[in-house]
This record gives sequence, structure tokens and C-alpha cells, in this order.
Amino acid sequence: MKKQSLVEGAFVLTVAAFITKILVFINSIVLSRILGPEGIGLQKMVMPFMGLMMTLTTIGLPVAISRLVARADAQRDGAKVKKILIISLVITVSLSIFVVIFSVIGGKTFSRYFLTDPRSYYSFMAMIPIIPIGAVSGVLKGYFRGRQTMNPIAIAQVLEQIVRVCFSYALVQWLIPWGIEYAAAGVVLSSVLGEACSLLVFIVLFRSSHPRKVRVSHPSWNQVLRGKNVLIELLQTGLPTTGTGFVISISRAMQPVVITKSLAVAGVSSALITRQYGMLTGFVMPLLFLPGFINQSLGVTLVPAISEANAQNNLRLINRRLNQAIGAALIVGAPSTVLLYLYAQELMTGIYHAPTAAPLLKLIAPFFLLNYLQAPLQSVLVGMGQAKTAMFNNILAKCTVVALIYPLASNPKLEINGVILAISMGVILETILHYSSVVKLIGFVLDIPNITKILVAGIVMGCNGRAIVIHLNNLTFKVEVTMVMLIGITVSVVSYVVLLGFLKVIRQNTIVRIPLIGRMLALLFPK
Repeated sequence: MKKQSLVEGAFVLTVAAFITKILVFINSIVLSRILGPEGIGLQKMVMPFMGLMMTLTTIGLPVAISRLVARADAQRDGAKVKKILIISLVITVSLSIFVVIFSVIGGKTFSRYFLTDPRSYYSFMAMIPIIPIGAVSGVLKGYFRGRQTMNPIAIAQVLEQIVRVCFSYALVQWLIPWGIEYAAAGVVLSSVLGEACSLLVFIVLFRSSHPRKVRVSHPSWNQVLRGKNVLIELLQTGLPTTGTGFVISISRAMQPVVITKSLAVAGVSSALITRQYGMLTGFVMPLLFLPGFINQSLGVTLVPAISEANAQNNLRLINRRLNQAIGAALIVGAPSTVLLYLYAQELMTGIYHAPTAAPLLKLIAPFFLLNYLQAPLQSVLVGMGQAKTAMFNNILAKCTVVALIYPLASNPKLEINGVILAISMGVILETILHYSSVVKLIGFVLDIPNITKILVAGIVMGCNGRAIVIHLNNLTFKVEVTMVMLIGITVSVVSYVVLLGFLKVIRQNTIVRIPLIGRMLALLFPK
């Protein structure tokens, strides 16, 4: 397959991530109305363990594979590429077998003592098949990234979500008469089926693009033993990344346990705990992470770009690329934060029929603006070989969140708001740590004028949209609430884009590099 440039790869992944986010968002709306907060809570209690299991089986190899394959591909060393794939598959499949056995044996213990709700056992068991599927899928995903061919990843990502949405609705409708715990397990099982579809896409595209050059269906132990140096290289890159992923997964896995115990100490009933946790993780968090597709794309494409500049010892280029990435992230993050804060009540009422979740969204939304800075900053650290620094920053931030949840959430005056404050403090701390590390590493200087323009455009956008909403609400004839919200958001977005062009944040020379539609869009912006 054709090698893609940085802009092309980022654009393809951004479009795929955007489509994926929309599908996930629509799915969450449908499921929330069928399952309710309690059913969503049962499903969400298990999902963090899915990330933990995947971290244990892949041990950071997808990132390591992408770097090593890119290097071997540049040297035209096909034999090394083959060794990388064989060794990675042997490691991930072996680990996945061990994790599957451990999960099957310990399933009831996990659900009863760690998740506090025995009904989550069915969701936990439904999750187990994704472990080996995701392990192999991660290896092939790392390979395509290393070849700088993002189309297979984009295709697999979109198809995975389509399958997931279709099966989740069908399985929930089929299983809901049996009980809400079975319906929640059906949602988890749909994730397994989606991941299986993604793996199938990777295998088909891999075989079609390399029918003879690389064959990994029958690896031999002699090849594995001869690849000792490759194994060391994989682990040197993968283990620090694993540390980061492991800490994040452990933190996510511990959070439902700590949250439920803390809220119980505050005097909240078991049913209400599940409902509040479901609102936070099933309603608020999907809205917060909906615009985060830009972070995912930047994280994938920025690492090799920074590695290339670092190999040339070009700190100036690294600074420029990092500022470009931060600017791109904030262009999406600033308006998203403003809209989520201003329209929290309307969004929660219109989408989830859960107006009581609106205060939770308004409280956490402003803090999550800093989350858009984390992906570019961390990518620079990883790209420059400082994965250990990124890992330690993540460890400190995640441990701080877990440590703060209990004293804050167990306070009867705060309850679930204490959980939000703890998560927000973690976001702030992690951003500060990453930024300090990058400044120390390369003497990075933020492009303050450009960031100021973006933030000003976001604030003005919010004021314009809110003014329209107030005007529509004061009309003699009443306009439907959902229609008022859509008009307000549309006016806000249009005014924001116009302001970005007027302030010259977005220019023709940047837009024109977007594949397919760049030349047409460039006509709307100044030179």
C-alpha cells in the first residue's frame, strides 16, 4: 500500500475517528434510553478491566512495532520486518492465553469483591474473548502504522464501530427480557464482535498487500530464537509504553471500586451509586471525549514526525511541529468546551433524557480543555525516546486521582461531585508535568499569541450562540428546545470558523494540504 505523508495520515485518521465518535455517541444515546443509568453502570464497571487486559497482553508492542517497522522499512530490511511480526505475535498470543485462563478462574471474585455488584459477572465473562482478538489486532495495527499506511486502520476502525452498534442494539433487545445484567453483557459482547471484525479487516488487507513477502501464519521457534536482538528492541520501546498503559488501566479499573466504596461511606444507596456512576461514565464522559478524535490522530502521527526531527537534531522543527499540534488540538477543544458548558442542560435533556447529569458536565467540562494539550506533549516525549518520563508523569497523575477520590467523594456534601473534582485535579497535574518535561527537554516555548486568538474566538463564539438562544426564547411564539439548541450551536460554530479566518489562525497554505478537499476549502480562508 502507498506510504502516506504526515498530513494525509493525520487527515485519514481524523475523519475515521470522527465517524467512529459519532457512531459511539449515537450508540450510547440508544443504549442509555434502553438500559438506563443502572444498566449503563453495570457495563461501564467492566470496561476498564478490558483496557487492563489488553495492556497486559500487548505490553506496549503496537507502539514499538510501529517504530521498528518504520526503521526496517526505511532500510528495506524485509527479514527484520518478518522477525518483528513473528516475535510480537508469539509474545501477545502467549500472554493472552495466560490472561484468559486467569480471567475465567477469577471472574466471580472480581465481580463480587472488586465491582461490588455480582450482576457484573456476566459482563465480565462476555469481555474475555476480546483478549486474544485484540492482541493480534494490535500487532497488525502497529505494523500498518510503521509502514505509514493509515487507510487499513481507518477502515477497520469504522467497520468495527458499525458492527458494534448493530450488534449492541440487537443483543440488548434480545437479552433485556432476561434481565438488565444480561442486556449489559450483550453490550460488552458487541465490543468483542466489533474487534473481531477489525482483526478480519487487518488480516485481509495484510495478505492482499503482502501475499508473498511476509508470511506469519506458521512461525518457527528457530526464527524466534534468532530474533533475540529484535526482542530486546521491542521490549526497550514497549515496556515504558506498557507502564503508561498499565497505570492508566489500573487506575480505570480501581476507580469504580474506590468510587462505589467512597459513595457508600457518604451514605449513598447501592442503587443510587450505580445510577450516579452510570451518569458520569455513560453520559458525561462520552460527551467530553466526543471531540477527542483530534487527540487520537495527533498522537499516532506526531510520534514518527518528532522522531524524524530528533534524528536530524532539529529542535526548531520539533518546537514548530509541537505548536502546530497544540494549535490543531485547541481549535477543536476550545469550541467543544464552550458548547458543552453552555448547553449542558439542553444536551443532557435532549440526548439522554437525564437533566440531573447536566451539573456534572458543567463542573468537569472547563478542566478537560487541558486534556487537549496532553496528547501532543506526550507524543513529543515518546518520539524523543523519553517514554519513561511520560510513564512517570502518568503514574503520578493517576495515583493522585485515585488518592483524592476517597476523601472527596466520601464527603456527604460533595458525593459524586468529589469524584469529578478528583478527576479534574488529575488532568491539571498530568498536563503540568508533561509541559514541564518538554520545556526541560527542548526548551519549548508556547505560541501564546496563536493560543490567545483561539481562546478569544471560542469565548466570542459562545457569547454569539447564547445571545441567539436568549433571543429565540424571548419570542412571542415558542420554539422547541432541541431546535433552539441546534440553532444556537450552528450559529456558534459558523461564527467561530469566521473568527479563526479573520484572526488568521487558519490560512490557505495549511488548508490546501488536506487531501481531496483542501484546495476547495482553502478558498474560504485568507492567505
